[in-house]
Amino acid sequence: MGRKILFITTDQQRYDSLGCNGGSVARTPVVDRLAAGGVRFRRAYCQNPVCMPARSTMLTGQYVRTHGVIANGVPLPEDAPGVAAYLKEKAGYKTALLGKAHFEPGFDLTGRWRENTRAARGETGYWRGFDVSIQAQHIPAFGRAAVAHYGRWLKKNHPEHVASFAPLLDAEGGGDTGAPETKNNPIPRPWYHTDWVADQTIAFLDSLDDRDDWFVWMSFPDPHHPWDPPASELDRVPWRELELPPGHPGSDDRIRAILSQKPGHWSACYQGAWVNREGGPGNYRPGRLTRENILEINAKTHVMNELIDEACGRVMERIEARGWDLDTDVFFTTDHGEMQGDFGFIYKGPFHVDSLLRLPLVWRPAPSAGIAPAILDQPVGQVDLAPTFCAIAGLDRPEWMEGRQLPVSADDGRERVLCEWDSQFPGYGMHLRTIYRDGWLLTRYEPSTIGRPTGAEKHIPEGLRNFIGREAFEGCGLGYDGSEGELYRVDEDPHQWHNLWDDPGYRGVRSDLTADLYDSLPRGREHPLEVEAPA
Repeated sequence: MGRKILFITTDQQRYDSLGCNGGSVARTPVVDRLAAGGVRFRRAYCQNPVCMPARSTMLTGQYVRTHGVIANGVPLPEDAPGVAAYLKEKAGYKTALLGKAHFEPGFDLTGRWRENTRAARGETGYWRGFDVSIQAQHIPAFGRAAVAHYGRWLKKNHPEHVASFAPLLDAEGGGDTGAPETKNNPIPRPWYHTDWVADQTIAFLDSLDDRDDWFVWMSFPDPHHPWDPPASELDRVPWRELELPPGHPGSDDRIRAILSQKPGHWSACYQGAWVNREGGPGNYRPGRLTRENILEINAKTHVMNELIDEACGRVMERIEARGWDLDTDVFFTTDHGEMQGDFGFIYKGPFHVDSLLRLPLVWRPAPSAGIAPAILDQPVGQVDLAPTFCAIAGLDRPEWMEGRQLPVSADDGRERVLCEWDSQFPGYGMHLRTIYRDGWLLTRYEPSTIGRPTGAEKHIPEGLRNFIGREAFEGCGLGYDGSEGELYRVDEDPHQWHNLWDDPGYRGVRSDLTADLYDSLPRGREHPLEVEAPA
């Protein structure tokens, strides 16, 4: 028999959000205890800083260029291999995915993808290797249309709260300060999706026999925007009592000076001349954010993180009550980070810095495994999760997985971790390749491919193109010739404010890391997948 596996993920959570990682605002005692008794990774990175590519990597154990989901509009093929199916078929694991999935586009007006139609059909059974799959998204409905199983549950049981959430991907202001995508949500806490996901997880665990081996992916939609936790919980972190985060330069002049050292889209985005449509709402302009906006967004994010931690505690209590704790490995991580005020920005996008790339990753091995607690600095990635699950189950890593089993000590010899970005819209055509190694973070900007087809121009209807923005298809007004990049010594420059790419004193480091980056990237798919939806 293998050990049991609880795989906990959040959405868009920063490395420094946890107390064990230096966070000083949100209280996260449950995950902190897991870290104290397990392995805490200080240099874990995503392989792509948006949802669908990162989640597809976690499921498949493959790099983004291999599984092909380069952006949120590219559906993971239905025949893609996955770790849940492998554990089920090879080791008899009972499997469940409870919460956010997002392997297929959520913007699905005609019901093309099963991930979105399963809830409408009342399906909760087998899907992508999971015996039970019950989904939640960040909001319960788009207009009157319920979204995922959670939206239908809320509409049936508490219809008065379907409209209680802030609109998703609409930067019109709300909350106390008019901050983008914020709202003082009147929904009672037990009906909010964080506790609902924990409820679904506990119900699945209660359906199992004591002797079952199981792999449960508990996937919280928070703290991803919209920032609208239950209003009853907001007094946990009063936004008026916060300070700006350490990654915020402190003034408009200082922001502009720091951004001027970076490739052009950074400054252009802040000034409103370049719109971040691939990482945030089209009506978002970071230069318009006020200090109060950022404080309110951060306060609500900290509240969301506390609710997640408490939900994890409820699930851990049930595991202990079933007598499973000594035989259960627990993982806690996220798909990617969030700017959350760093550089004066919020949201995500083609900004390859630790705010977005660096992940919280805690692995509490089953106490029966005899693995000593450790704090490790080796670079690891999401691509390493699926091979680790296989090892826990007593299975060899299948050939289609490209990662390695996560280390448990400081002497396993790994050196680097890689991350990529490829634009989904032909009007942007951005391609970023990043390596973290030896305390350096390097990103090379490959030549832009503005106008090169991605599939978006075929699959996205004309009317929807107008809604997204014509520049996404016709040209965003900014491109790169392949000579640009970013280079940071992260231990000395933890916020990545000083770009050393063009500094003559670091040409050797730049050349060495660039060569290592391209030597380490896998070949990728012969025929890239196409963008079929906005997100």
